[in-house]
Amino acid sequence: MLGMLSVCSTVWAIRIPGNNFNLSLTVKDFTVIHAVSLSIVLYLFWLLLSGFFTPFLMAAGVGSALAVVWFARRMDVVDHEGQPVHVTGAIFSYWPWLLKEVVVSAWRVSKIILDPKLPISPTLVRFKPGQRTAIGLVMHASSITLTPGTISVEADAHEFLVHGLTREGALGVIDSEMDRRVTACEGHA
Repeated sequence: MLGMLSVCSTVWAIRIPGNNFNLSLTVKDFTVIHAVSLSIVLYLFWLLLSGFFTPFLMAAGVGSALAVVWFARRMDVVDHEGQPVHVTGAIFSYWPWLLKEVVVSAWRVSKIILDPKLPISPTLVRFKPGQRTAIGLVMHASSITLTPGTISVEADAHEFLVHGLTREGALGVIDSEMDRRVTACEGHA
């Protein structure tokens, strides 16, 4: 049985009377927003896998999610990159847009491959990405690689090197809509 939940500006603590168990989350080491979001995601995952909604199993899911968050805190494995709650809601419009771009690019590459003349012009381009965070840079480089016909060869904070199957495809990544959309998704660092 839980004794009390004490809250102050820097520490959230749960103490169980009669035990030496003490779960405390400091804002400095492990932000509360990461703990809450990870707990919710893990609990929803538990419910999805369980498929049963009896009170015991739902309570077991809550307990399991809280235990995993506690262990993750103790192992210091949850951070802003692994649990990117700072990524804005623009991500929900980005994923469908990226899916559309993948389909359109796959169609273009299929047409190029099936053309008897094989009209390719392999090209390498360098450009400066607009992202400020590591997660934004990784998201941008991965999105380029996911899009058929282009591959991120090198990704650095100051410069990307991209290979394109065609010159137009390679030049299309410079100052692109993808760059702007990923920058909008990364939110504040």
